[in-house]
Amino acid sequence: MAAKDNARAASVLGKDDLIVIGGAGGFIGGALARYFQEQGFTRIRAVDKKPLPEWYQRVPGVECLCLDLSNEKNCRRVCEGVVEVYNLAADMGGMGFIERFRIECLRSILINTHMIEAAYRAGAQRYFFSSSACAYNVELQKRPDAAALKESDAYPAMAERGYGWEKLVSEMFCQEYWAERGLETHIARFHNVYGPCGTWDGGREKAPAAICRKVIEARDTGARDITIWGDGRQTRSFMYIDDCTQGIDMIMHCDALIATPINLGSSFLVSINELVSLAEEIGGIELNRRYDLGAPQGVGGRNSDNTFIRQVLGWEPSTPLKEGLRRTYAWIEQQYRDRKAGKRTIS
Repeated sequence: MAAKDNARAASVLGKDDLIVIGGAGGFIGGALARYFQEQGFTRIRAVDKKPLPEWYQRVPGVECLCLDLSNEKNCRRVCEGVVEVYNLAADMGGMGFIERFRIECLRSILINTHMIEAAYRAGAQRYFFSSSACAYNVELQKRPDAAALKESDAYPAMAERGYGWEKLVSEMFCQEYWAERGLETHIARFHNVYGPCGTWDGGREKAPAAICRKVIEARDTGARDITIWGDGRQTRSFMYIDDCTQGIDMIMHCDALIATPINLGSSFLVSINELVSLAEEIGGIELNRRYDLGAPQGVGGRNSDNTFIRQVLGWEPSTPLKEGLRRTYAWIEQQYRDRKAGKRTIS
């Protein structure tokens, strides 16, 4: 489908307008900082609580601040002089992290609470909040063949415990700041973002990265087994990082999407078993599958209904999973080799 003539940051902002990105030391935030830098923006303020050596990407020419955005004073500081705020800061990770650390996930509500108030007080023109498909009613996601989720399926509310409820309540803050105070807000519900320069080990990684790593490890060690969380029949859609950054830009600058949550994800549904097969094909190896039924595995099935985003933007994420996974596999393989050689890597 041909995209409409959508507004973008490059057509709306001046190149020296200040853009603030919360969570810029993480996967998506770092990619977004690079995206805007490549668009020619000269004043990008990247913020994350991690020490600089632990940031996933350091973009040349971007101001980098190590500050905890759950602290109100820090939010006021980073929003000074801002024109647009992109809040991607949160304590989160893959299903292993989300199910085991619900309190940490819930505490992320402090970040959005303080950031949106600081953006409002600073006179920001627009505020973006990164929500999640975890905000959707879990009762609609029990089966692998569950229907794709449309935006209205968030209510009646029964979000995923911890992380999902934090996202749903933070969405309400964004909507009320527009209704009551006139701050233009934009909300995207991300569906499983993957790609290079993301977490690939350590417990916070998501399924594509974890599976690529396991296949790479098996090739390197000569092991012929791979452990899969759950029975492998769980289904998901996976969006490549370049589609995500482009979608954020279009959603942020669409007048029809002010204070209106919208799906941002691929509508191509695959099972975890199928994802493993793709990684095996890329790695040129076939492994014996062992299923850990006691491991965190999330809902039975989740997919993005892209009817609304096609209608409003004339666009949807389109990078083929096999191509995106191939790029991700190659990047993780290099990280794996670098780690073995004693070099610094993203964990």
